[in-house]
Amino acid sequence: MAKAKARRRSRKAKAGSRGPTPLECRLESLSGDGKEASSRVEGEGGIVLGCYSDPLGKNPLLLAILPIQRDLSQAHHRRLADVIDRTGLFLDPVIAVTAPGKGFWTPNGRHRLEAMRRLGARAITALVVPQREIAWQILALNTEKAHNLRERALEVIRIYRGLIEEDGARPESQFAFYLEEAALVTLGVCYERNPKFAGASYNPIVRRLESFSPDALNKTIRVREKHAGLLMELDERVAAVITRLKARGFVSPYLRAFVIARINPLRWIKGEPPPLEEVLKTMRERAGKFNTDKVKQEDLAGAGGAPDEPD
Repeated sequence: MAKAKARRRSRKAKAGSRGPTPLECRLESLSGDGKEASSRVEGEGGIVLGCYSDPLGKNPLLLAILPIQRDLSQAHHRRLADVIDRTGLFLDPVIAVTAPGKGFWTPNGRHRLEAMRRLGARAITALVVPQREIAWQILALNTEKAHNLRERALEVIRIYRGLIEEDGARPESQFAFYLEEAALVTLGVCYERNPKFAGASYNPIVRRLESFSPDALNKTIRVREKHAGLLMELDERVAAVITRLKARGFVSPYLRAFVIARINPLRWIKGEPPPLEEVLKTMRERAGKFNTDKVKQEDLAGAGGAPDEPD
């Protein structure tokens, strides 16, 4: 697997040595990408409140009100909606970039957008960034801040889908920085299909065997989706084994980890491991032949790994 490069620690710059002055941030008119973004805002039924050059790189930014239209993935937005509703104020604009074709993407505002939609709002305040590539950098930061594997994987597959929509002919390996780990792409597809997928149980295996490819994104996504399908098929068989173990009276939060450890061929392989598809096929076959009658209570005592996730 291709490992991310170690990041250099940034040095503190001399005070007042970088970026424009406050007056130089004033932007009287827009051109190029900025003008195109302004036209998009108005074409989508929004309104540009103002524009300025950002105080670091002097890139054009637009402050706008955008209509709430696009349906995004469900998120943990209920608590946020309650807070916004109690204050009666929306004070934290989302960042938006123009999407290919029409509409906008928000690389950092899904929870706020969904909270506003939950409250019945018709519009939302946004900081529109004309340069779409900025979105991938912001999403990469979101991935780092995600609290669990599911959130990280969903952020990564969201980046992946956006990159394909923008230009799927580019090599997957070109975006290793944004995607972090190849395994997260595969697991992200699993979570798209089943939000309750037990990804943490399979992550060590997928992480060891998946790596970024030099092939085009629109080709490698098919490979990732195939691997995701094999994982979900395997988990169905593992779930069937768990059901039989529970019927025999076994109760443990580590039943899935126990079964996976028993059928995982990587435990005995030294040197270069086989491809992921081959490993998953072997595990699927072993799960189908798993004899629960031979399992004893003391066998579960040493079971570790990720606890079973709720069904």
